[in-house]
Amino acid sequence: MAHNTQPQPPFFIGVDVGGTTIKVGIVDDNGRSLSKSVVPTEVKQPPEIGMANLERCVRDAVQQSGLTMDDMHSVGLATPGTMDIAAGMLLTPGNLPAWHGFQIRQHVQNRLQKPTVLQNDANAAAFGEFWVGTARDAPSAVMWTLGTGVGCGIIIHDVVIEGQHSHGGESGHMIVQMDGGRSNVDGRCGTLEAYCSATALVKRCREAIEAGADSSLRATLDAGQEITAKLIADAAEAGDELADRLVMDTARILGVATVSLMHTIDPSMILIGGAMTFGRHDNIIGRRFLQRLKDEVHALAFPIPAAKTRIDYAILGGDAGYIGAAGCARQRFTGKTPSGATAEQRAYPC
Repeated sequence: MAHNTQPQPPFFIGVDVGGTTIKVGIVDDNGRSLSKSVVPTEVKQPPEIGMANLERCVRDAVQQSGLTMDDMHSVGLATPGTMDIAAGMLLTPGNLPAWHGFQIRQHVQNRLQKPTVLQNDANAAAFGEFWVGTARDAPSAVMWTLGTGVGCGIIIHDVVIEGQHSHGGESGHMIVQMDGGRSNVDGRCGTLEAYCSATALVKRCREAIEAGADSSLRATLDAGQEITAKLIADAAEAGDELADRLVMDTARILGVATVSLMHTIDPSMILIGGAMTFGRHDNIIGRRFLQRLKDEVHALAFPIPAAKTRIDYAILGGDAGYIGAAGCARQRFTGKTPSGATAEQRAYPC
């Protein structure tokens, strides 16, 4: 039987608020993105300016989809943490400094006149992959998002692990170095983010070159140009030993953290997503990065999870956040889950 290619109602608005841009997509009941729009967040301005940008972005995405606001069922809103999910409030999000203490869910709901659910951005991205991405057939999944920081989302039997205080899954702040650890941007020492984010990779590269390490990237620094994670990956692909060592060491450390999560929740799948995935399977560095991570897992994890846990790249890219946010609205306001399980079945998954 041929698959129905027509958009399937109900339709959901997925919103992914970042430190640079707000991304909005219209998503149908099957998790298909019908349209997408992007506007600047303008984080240095009062949050009301951001809300006006968000509303403009939503209305543009709806218009692009060929639908109307009346066709929209509800809104899923993904933002960086920290937050109080139940209260719909941002607490102290590091990349939204002017939005601290902002009741964002109620503001969005008032502007759009649609039921709105708030979710952490890393959780939403993981939920998108769980719904229609790489983990769509998995009972449970952990997704690392590597970028400016390190995010993490955990989904078990259709349930996002939010925790008692809306801080569940903040595993980028897992301690991987007890004594003398590197500091991340918010001053916490020894965290995974201080070693495996794009920010940390660039910082470690600069420090090594300034300490005398030989690298083709020295010319970039000498010219007064910025080193980026992309430049480091390109240098590694071209045979630069320092760049290659740093990328593979990032994979090793991420593997150590992955084993800790495997031994804690025993998921069926581990995903790697975000902006820093080194070209994924399409690039030799991406393939080697994933294999190095797997090697560390196989060396450190218990034999059964080491053998049976699937580890792979996420596939939705930058769309994962708004698709997952839409999926959270779908689940919250219609009761439909990615697996099709009822609330009672989710409560007793065995």
